[in-house]
Amino acid sequence: MRADRLLSMLLLLQHRGRMTAPQLAEQLEVSERTIYRDLDALSAAGVPVYAERGPRGGCVLRPGYRTDLTGLNQSEVASLFAGTARRALDDVGLGTGLRSALVKLEAGLPEARRTDAARVRQRLHVDAAAWFGADERSPQLMALRDAVFADRTVRLTYLRANGGAATRRVDPLGLVVKGGIWYLVTVTAGDTRVHRVSRIRRVVVTKDRFERPRQFDLATFWSAWSRDFIASIPDYRVRLRATARALGLLPQIFGDRVRTAIEAAGPPHADGVMIELTFDSREAACGRLLGLGTLVEVIEPRDLRDRLRQTAQAVSELYGGEGRRRARR
Repeated sequence: MRADRLLSMLLLLQHRGRMTAPQLAEQLEVSERTIYRDLDALSAAGVPVYAERGPRGGCVLRPGYRTDLTGLNQSEVASLFAGTARRALDDVGLGTGLRSALVKLEAGLPEARRTDAARVRQRLHVDAAAWFGADERSPQLMALRDAVFADRTVRLTYLRANGGAATRRVDPLGLVVKGGIWYLVTVTAGDTRVHRVSRIRRVVVTKDRFERPRQFDLATFWSAWSRDFIASIPDYRVRLRATARALGLLPQIFGDRVRTAIEAAGPPHADGVMIELTFDSREAACGRLLGLGTLVEVIEPRDLRDRLRQTAQAVSELYGGEGRRRARR
């Protein structure tokens, strides 16, 4: 966001010639203190901008200075026009603004770079949505966005993991989208939590404003929280023998993480390859491995072998015994 603001400030000063700090603050919707910090940042980056004192003073660019975005190289143009976050921004009502901004940016590019932008759009498309994922765009998302940007406390009613509902009064610090799924980061009495937006059933935005923790950085928090979340997932290890045919199917079913286990196992033998996989639980392992039938054999743990045998017997009885006779009636 700051990079966007610095560019906007530069273009405003270039277009209007002279603006006071209060005028810039109102235009960019930030404090005057932020304006002065941004002026320092532009100056440190080599932009000839300075503040003049007095009744006719203000923030100005050195006479004759002008930028037409010629400083953007081919790689930078490619990153801007590849469209990596457009769907996510559409979810929170910012997609139109992004498209408008890109039109303006493209108009300010020199001819060679405009050609680069057109080539990128025709040759590179980034779709960040997961395959077969449910559409989790929530009707509560816009209200949450407004509360996040206005620093307003909200009352949330959300579904717990056990199916029950709960209501909490929280301070919304930010929204994160990962794999097409939106999450809300909140804090209450120093306790920072993450809520899946699709589980939020009701949002009431209050008139109360809260003060954001000074040291809080959304990206840093999310990175740490994600690592902790992954580490907290139960690790149910399964050792199994896979046939040559199964080796080709496993990556399609379990993803690329299985390739590492297959490569570590070495070349296949006549009786198969011994590999080790991890699951969240015994139930998850049973459900996913059962569909592979005789292509894999679980060696360890013993309780999973027993569970697979019991389930297979139950399925056999359902379709081969009384269940078959009922189906014929």
